[in-house]
Amino acid sequence: MNEALASPPFGEATLSNCERELIHLAGSIQPHGVLLTIAADALTIVQASANAAAFVGVDAESLIGRDLASLGGNLAGQLRDLDPGIDLAEPLPLACTVARDGATVALDGTVHRHAGGGLIVELELRDGDPLSRYESTGSVDHADMAAAVKKFSSAPTIASLSEAVVACVREQTGYDRVMVYKFDPDGHGEIIAEARKDDLESLLGHHYPATDIPQRARELYIRNRVRVLVDVHYQPVAISPRLLPDGSELDMSLCHLRSMSPLHLQYLKNMGVTGTLVVSLVREGKLWGLIACHHYAPRDVPYGTRAVLELLAEVISTRIAAIENYVQSQVEVLVKRLELRMIEATSTDGDWRNALFRNARTLLTPVDATGAALFHDGEVMTAGDVPSTPDLRALLAWVSVQPIEGGVYTCSSVVRRNPGFASMAATASGVMAVPLSPSRPDWLMWFRKEQPCEYTWAGDPAKPLLNDDPLTLSPRRSFVAWSEIVRGTAAPWTRAETVLAKAIGQTLIDIILQIQAVRLLIAQHQLNLVRSQVGNSKDPVVIADPEGRILYSNETFQRLPGSPGVHLETLDDLGNLFLEPEEVRTMLGRLRRNRLPWRGEAALVTAGCESLPLGVRADVVPGSGDSILGFIVILSDLTARKQTESARRHFETTLLQAERDLAMSSGSAQLRESDEVMGAILANANVAAMEIADAAGGDEIAPLLEELEASTQRAAALYRRLRFHTRKG
Repeated sequence: MNEALASPPFGEATLSNCERELIHLAGSIQPHGVLLTIAADALTIVQASANAAAFVGVDAESLIGRDLASLGGNLAGQLRDLDPGIDLAEPLPLACTVARDGATVALDGTVHRHAGGGLIVELELRDGDPLSRYESTGSVDHADMAAAVKKFSSAPTIASLSEAVVACVREQTGYDRVMVYKFDPDGHGEIIAEARKDDLESLLGHHYPATDIPQRARELYIRNRVRVLVDVHYQPVAISPRLLPDGSELDMSLCHLRSMSPLHLQYLKNMGVTGTLVVSLVREGKLWGLIACHHYAPRDVPYGTRAVLELLAEVISTRIAAIENYVQSQVEVLVKRLELRMIEATSTDGDWRNALFRNARTLLTPVDATGAALFHDGEVMTAGDVPSTPDLRALLAWVSVQPIEGGVYTCSSVVRRNPGFASMAATASGVMAVPLSPSRPDWLMWFRKEQPCEYTWAGDPAKPLLNDDPLTLSPRRSFVAWSEIVRGTAAPWTRAETVLAKAIGQTLIDIILQIQAVRLLIAQHQLNLVRSQVGNSKDPVVIADPEGRILYSNETFQRLPGSPGVHLETLDDLGNLFLEPEEVRTMLGRLRRNRLPWRGEAALVTAGCESLPLGVRADVVPGSGDSILGFIVILSDLTARKQTESARRHFETTLLQAERDLAMSSGSAQLRESDEVMGAILANANVAAMEIADAAGGDEIAPLLEELEASTQRAAALYRRLRFHTRKG
């Protein structure tokens, strides 16, 4: 679709495409002022509104190409004397004179630079000029302005501030009705304060659909903060010629005289409104709301009053920011308390989540929620009234892919956005959610139950049409209040609640990060400790991953004979260290493939023809479910054990031989007595051998047994000497 079709020219929009109307290219103005387009360098007039003669005494066609100085007065001199460095991207006020019919005419207005580089001058008769045809608001007294600023600055809430604004603006401007109109996150508006004549019906609390103010108009409200419509029944005054010398249309975005869309004018006519004044309230670069003034007769607002209202709008916006920031400061107090509770819960229970869910009110009450759910590490924890766990997981999957503005997702009617969630309306019509991780589906969500709401719209928000002619049909067929009961809807989340939710979410992110950082430090400390213990072990240790790739071998293993010269990448490579490599590979293969542990012995290859006997303990390290973390192989030097076994066998052989000798020498009573002594010596040696084997360490057993054997043999020899000596005597 080309731009011409996508964006209808000014005045040619219908109700179905008014959102895209090129209202900034109006090509005409309201008749209570005159517009001149000036070539900046030569100060020659290149465009003029068709009503120029009524203001400067020369018709528009005759003005084109003339020097601005030809108008007399000091207008040309004021423009010529402007500081070359001054920024004319925003309108600069003018108070000037021109000569008309031999008389000096006082004019007020503004000058600013348009996109093509030239100047746009807009002029109106100074307030009180007898030639003015319109009722004027008059000027605002400086004392009244100071009093208004003080009153606004002391307002503690948005509601009280709005009440002060409508009362002050109506008193200073005299409009029949003054309203503060606030936008919600979806762009719909609500009248939150009103001051009016007693005979007018109240519009307080009425809602207006977002479509009432097209997006282009919203953008212009941000750029041009004060807009006046003097008389809804005015006849537009064309700019001549329509195009600039370069062939482009004049961008009138900042022109306060710019004509208004016929659709908007018809809208006002159907309301019975004749004159309007709209002042923008801008917060953080966005349109927060409007001060909308209605009059039921033509009404002009001189430049001085408009300037005061623009100044007051800045004061009001600042106060709005202060009030909402006070909410932020209260949020910080609540979040600080919650943070302390989470830290305490972590230190006492080991789980920060307990601080959130131990007392549901601490999580639900601050945001006026009826339920909450935490999705973390694949688990779901809940408080209050919530949907079923399968529904919660489905909602999580849906919310996770929704666009999020400002770090918080809010929705007051999940069912309207996703009809598949109709079963959740009773517990989760409204959802507010904050993400807790950029990489995992960890979220904190709050829920609100269905709360049927009755909205009072200023006409049917669906804009029913009988045909599409904007001049014969209005955007509203009737402005009788139209109520709509909305099912499957919860109370909207307020700015304060979203601010609190965002703060809680950020606090949880910080707490989780802090806890994970502490766990990382603990894990690193434990890893260092374990690595030190394994590294200093007297037994060789090899650790492999689930695929059998060797991850680590300690220094004891690396000191094994033959180990440094063999390239080891996998468990299979360990077989190359042993005398019977295939047997070792077979057993380690069963470990890796069949997850069968191995307890056995194997002889390690050493220098020459010798070998080193090693005990092998190979185990699987299980993980979660059926997974494994890897394998551990621990080797133990069996040399001492082999020596001990050899010493015990030799000792047992020695005792056995001694017992045989004793049996062969048995005979006389005297010999039997000697046999009893010798038997006692041998029995004592046998008991000592068993006690040594039970109590001593591996490397110590063999020498102790050897020492015991020598001692026993010496005791036997001494006894034989004693017996021989006795016989001699």
